[in-house]
Amino acid sequence: MPFALFLAFKYLKPRRSVASAVTLLAALGVALGVAIVIIVRAVMTGFGDTWREKILAFKPHITIRAESGTVREAEALCRTLESLPGVTAASPAIETRVLAEHRRRILAPVVVGVDPARVGRLLPSARVLAGRLDVAGDGVLLGEDLAAGLGALVGDRILLHSPRNVIRPDELKLPEELTVTGIFHAGQREIDGDLVVTSLGVARDLVGLRDGAFDIQVKTAAPQEARRFAAAVAGVRGALGQGFVVETWQEVDRQLFAALAVEKNLMVILLMGIVVVAIFCVTNTLIVITVQKRDEIGLLKALGFSPRHVLWTFVLYGWIQCAAGTLLGIGLAGLVLLNLQHLVAALGVCGLEVFPKSIYGLDRLPWRVVPEEVAVVAAAVFVFCSLASFLPAWRAARLDPVQALRKE
Repeated sequence: MPFALFLAFKYLKPRRSVASAVTLLAALGVALGVAIVIIVRAVMTGFGDTWREKILAFKPHITIRAESGTVREAEALCRTLESLPGVTAASPAIETRVLAEHRRRILAPVVVGVDPARVGRLLPSARVLAGRLDVAGDGVLLGEDLAAGLGALVGDRILLHSPRNVIRPDELKLPEELTVTGIFHAGQREIDGDLVVTSLGVARDLVGLRDGAFDIQVKTAAPQEARRFAAAVAGVRGALGQGFVVETWQEVDRQLFAALAVEKNLMVILLMGIVVVAIFCVTNTLIVITVQKRDEIGLLKALGFSPRHVLWTFVLYGWIQCAAGTLLGIGLAGLVLLNLQHLVAALGVCGLEVFPKSIYGLDRLPWRVVPEEVAVVAAAVFVFCSLASFLPAWRAARLDPVQALRKE
């Protein structure tokens, strides 16, 4: 073992002194800072993953629109697209906002009209709370929050008022009376409380179309696998030819995911301040140690111990503190994340609701630890610790042995 490392471990040996207490507190400070940063990054990563999963479960992976007007011969085009590798479903679709009425309760949801024969493949992850996934005839599917807002149950009749009544106030279009055939749960507020799924024919009647569709919604087998999804998109573009606009789910929701990424990075930068403060505690520990060991440092230098060895002794002293704090912080973060739902539930029992669905739109607190992000946090601690340890170690290395051994 190098003598500098041996001496660093010797100085770290617990003793009943102020330096030992300060060393322990400094390591605990680093551990808390590291744990907080890892927990926040894991939760923010989980938020991004959950939003992505919810969006991909209920929204199209690829949306195709005509450059002008509506999509003609949509059914033939959908059959062509469904024959492509990587495409699991393609349906003509019409999306519009309407007024929904039931028992004098009125809300303004978004209606999506799709092919009734393909609704099961377009919504494969929908959890049906009541009824069934069926929009044939006058059937309609409601999100659970929307159904609760309207007071509608499976089998009830609801009215959907056409948006053309607003566009042409001099003409009155009678509402469509539909039967609730299913109530689904998405776990996302924007979908559970604002989405109505019905047949393409009903949606055409609402917007005044005889044929065609506003767009074509395409589902793929692997929307989150970059290579497979890129190959599917390329195949779709090749099958369409000219006159169409193709948008992927990354392009449609890029602002949402960009906002999540910026928020995640900003939170990490702000919380790294906690780690920096803890590193200052390491600096204070080194200052205390160098003052306490002034005589030993002077004696070692008088015996031929080089300034470089003194420098490395105290740099290693700081590194060991930070390494211990980092490992303890990673373990603490893992323990908290594994019991995160229990902690949230316990706070809810105490009257502190830290994760209301009405605000976040999700029914559980998600998290996912990315090993690369943990490595980045550990590397940042190492860099900060090196900078914080250098100044006290450099001052100790420059200490004059004559001055150090002189008694005041």
